[in-house]
Amino acid sequence: MKTKVDKKIIVILIPFILGLVTSFSLPPYNLIFINFITFPLLFSVFINNYKINKFAAFNIGWFFGFGYFISNLYWITNSLTFDETFKNLIPFALILIPLFLGAFYGLTTLVSSFFNLKKNISSILIFITIFSSIEYLRGIIFGGFPWNLIVYSWVSYLPFIQILSLIGTYSMNLLSLTLFLIPAILFIKKKKNTNIVLLFFSIVLMSVNYFYGLYTINNFEKIRAQNLEATIKIISPRIEINKFYEANSTDIILNDLIKLSDPNKIERTIFIFPEGVLIGSYLDDLKIYQDLFKSNFSNKHKLIIGINSTENYKVYNSMIILDNQLKILAKYNKNKLVPFGEFLPFENFLKKIGLKKVTYGYNSFSADDKREVINVNNIKFLPLICYEIIYSGELSKNKKDFNFILNISEDGWFGNSIGPNQHFSHSIFRAIEEGKNLIRSGNNGTSAHINPKGKIVSKIESTKKGVVVVKSIKSGGETLFSKHGNKIFFYFLTIYITLIFFLKKIKGS
Repeated sequence: MKTKVDKKIIVILIPFILGLVTSFSLPPYNLIFINFITFPLLFSVFINNYKINKFAAFNIGWFFGFGYFISNLYWITNSLTFDETFKNLIPFALILIPLFLGAFYGLTTLVSSFFNLKKNISSILIFITIFSSIEYLRGIIFGGFPWNLIVYSWVSYLPFIQILSLIGTYSMNLLSLTLFLIPAILFIKKKKNTNIVLLFFSIVLMSVNYFYGLYTINNFEKIRAQNLEATIKIISPRIEINKFYEANSTDIILNDLIKLSDPNKIERTIFIFPEGVLIGSYLDDLKIYQDLFKSNFSNKHKLIIGINSTENYKVYNSMIILDNQLKILAKYNKNKLVPFGEFLPFENFLKKIGLKKVTYGYNSFSADDKREVINVNNIKFLPLICYEIIYSGELSKNKKDFNFILNISEDGWFGNSIGPNQHFSHSIFRAIEEGKNLIRSGNNGTSAHINPKGKIVSKIESTKKGVVVVKSIKSGGETLFSKHGNKIFFYFLTIYITLIFFLKKIKGS
């Protein structure tokens, strides 16, 4: 009886604690050294216990993932506090979402258990290859949710992540897992000299990557900034979500936005307002306020705003480009929608039991499939709304050149949690991958200008309101990753699989 209890502690409790601790390597904590301890320990727990049975093998990864995600995704439940309909679901969301996402890590250890792994280098590489492959799967299946990949532990270490421009997030995730598991080779008894050589080689590669990053950043700093055809004002209003549900709130919000924007009628300016800042209104409703816009903005002004729109009986979460008379100059409809947040999966069934999407309104949003570069005042940008920024290698569906990526977001659903910091960290990765400036306007989230090397040029924290002004930018140019995308990840997988077969021929490795 005691042995069974001990086994349960080993395959459930210890992995859960390791996952919980590992989550503190992510933003906003960025305690990356934790990963060099927790991942080798996870591998050790797995390698010593996976042969108990397949259920135990699955549980090791599943409970690691459960601990990992319950700690870094707890803020999702905050989105259920704004509507009485959802408050009873908070305990379920707190537990079920981490359990579901943790199952991907359970799948990692389950699949690994079929390879008869031992305490050797090839087994470590097999584990890494399976782990990183299933992380990629998590990013694409059911629409994908590549939130908090372990590679985001590096977000505060800019020299190390410049390699993103060459290989992208998923490939760096694979290399990061390799690096974090390096200490595990110290516990391999056989061929200690070989292990020491591999450890030394890893340190050298890490150093080379660091100095490559420094060299890249320093070279970029020497480039002269180019003035834009118009001043860009990134508006960060910090309007509480509760205000959207109040009567006559649109009038108050619009006047607050105009006051914060402080428009200069003789200066050519592009004003960028965040997603959902007029969440209780639709695009057609803005006509009521035409005189307000016309009297405060001039024909030298363009406005970019996130607002709901309707078209052919469908509702879209849209980014609209307007002139001061509210004439529509361009429009982008969101492509990637948040499940339960913006649309209700299995809607016909779930509506019958009284559920709806979390965001304002009862009808689910529709997803569009077009994302074109938008040109305003000879300034070209690629539009992204909210969490579309988290998808590596899926931003530009065409190869047209543009000046920057524009991401508008409403982070108020996260509350005063770590959520906004995590969301913002993805923006830094996308800027480096694509070699583009990134401009972000977030209501209740971080608003910022990020350069193509991931450096934050200027920003407003999620707890504050204000304006970021951009008059000039430094261009980054096309990157290897922006050209080839996630194909590079599969090249890395091929290299790892080849290396595994090679090592298998060497007895004991």
